[in-house]
Amino acid sequence: MVNPKLSHRASICYRPIEPSDREILEQIHCDLFPIRYESEFFQNVVNGQDIVSWAAVDRNRPNGRSDELVGFVTARIVLAKESEIGDMLRYDPSKPDQTLVYILTLGVVDGYRNLGIASSLIQKVIKYASSIQTCRAVYLHVISYNDPAIRLYKKMSFQCLRRLQGFYLIGGQQYDSYLFVYYVNGGRSPCSPLLKFSNILSFVRAKWRVGPWV
Repeated sequence: MVNPKLSHRASICYRPIEPSDREILEQIHCDLFPIRYESEFFQNVVNGQDIVSWAAVDRNRPNGRSDELVGFVTARIVLAKESEIGDMLRYDPSKPDQTLVYILTLGVVDGYRNLGIASSLIQKVIKYASSIQTCRAVYLHVISYNDPAIRLYKKMSFQCLRRLQGFYLIGGQQYDSYLFVYYVNGGRSPCSPLLKFSNILSFVRAKWRVGPWV
């Protein structure tokens, strides 16, 4: 993998996040996200407590840093009937054990972007969700101004189901989010074709109203 920002050819490998990754994981979250995560979140990630995760590392990274994170994804299994998208799924209510996988955080450090790392990490989650017989979908939220992430999820066949007004509160200011879903194991939306079209049209119109914020 070649990126002009790197001084070497990257060799990306993937593995679970481990306790030794905690310090760099916290630092990357701090660098990438405007939202601050509690210490308990990182403890649960590195110890695999109700959270599954994958790390991307560059085996060719110099200066003894070949096992240091350059990307990551964290996710959690939730019950479909208790999720906020239960009304957007067509599933059998007589089977209360049906689940979803919710992507919590996803990030790639500067210099390692545009190498397909984020796509590969998402594919790890999709493969994991597909391996769970009771799982019906992978879903996540994207802040409304994050155009690169929105393009990525659309490219990977995630469906935008709705826009959530004022979902994020950052620095005293509210921001909307988009809800994206990728169906697995026969899961699908209960929406009619007309309602799906209406949702897409609303999404497109909303994108024209939202300007960039950095």
